[in-house]
Amino acid sequence: MDLCGPMRVASINGKRYVLVIVDDYSRYSWVHFLRTKDEMPEVIKNFLKKIFVRLQSPVIIVRTDNETEFKNHFLKEYFDSVGITHETSATKTPQQNGVVERKNRTLVEAARTMLIFSHALLFLWAEAIATAKPDISYLYVFGALCYSKNDRKDIGKLGAKGDIGFFIGYSANSFAYQVYNRRTEKIMETMNVTFDELSAMAFEQNSSRPGL
Repeated sequence: MDLCGPMRVASINGKRYVLVIVDDYSRYSWVHFLRTKDEMPEVIKNFLKKIFVRLQSPVIIVRTDNETEFKNHFLKEYFDSVGITHETSATKTPQQNGVVERKNRTLVEAARTMLIFSHALLFLWAEAIATAKPDISYLYVFGALCYSKNDRKDIGKLGAKGDIGFFIGYSANSFAYQVYNRRTEKIMETMNVTFDELSAMAFEQNSSRPGL
């Protein structure tokens, strides 16, 4: 979770803050617009309740920065009552909460571009953020052929610089991909990977396809 604001110009509905919530695994995002910081604890509480009812799955960990708005008695009492662990980043280290920080910047930059391009009035910034197209460039088809950087030290100048593998998911702990490496026959997490979605699926190229 991350709070952005106050915005210099209030929205048409008087909102000045943006609360961005990102699911760390799927990267699915929710955006809430607030008039003041004081609204945030109640908004977070109601959001977590809705997630539990709709998905029948409780939130176990909430990760935020170390700002005081997230460290208040109301939220601490609620988190303790439902068994939620509240993790905070160290002071002046926003990269520890990097997933939602990047999402926040992406949404604000997209909204700014939309307002400039359309010559819209600035007080429509909240509507622009709500309409901003999500970044799906990191999404790939399960089983897509890919090449991860070869980490062997003895490959030489003519050796293969990348290992053949196939994409199987996303890291739960970082902004990385999970890849099954055909050479090592192990699952690895890496950002140093090139995808080849135009070729046949890696599963189809694997002659030793397991049966379920």
